[in-house]
Amino acid sequence: MPREIYEIQGFTVVLDKIQFVSRIFEARDKEGFQFNIRFSGATLLFIKSATRADSTLERELLIKALRG
Repeated sequence: MPREIYEIQGFTVVLDKIQFVSRIFEARDKEGFQFNIRFSGATLLFIKSATRADSTLERELLIKALRG
């Protein structure tokens, strides 16, 4: 069975390797908003967007893809 993948901000993410998706929070130095994705093997991906609405949409779509 092929792995499910998800495209987000130029990254190709293998869904079955995701272990944790953080809440949305304001990025340091007021660079917009972000959420983090932790993968197996302790790899961490920081997803930043200019607005909370963009971050919310990206996170919700990722969660929807994870739930299948």
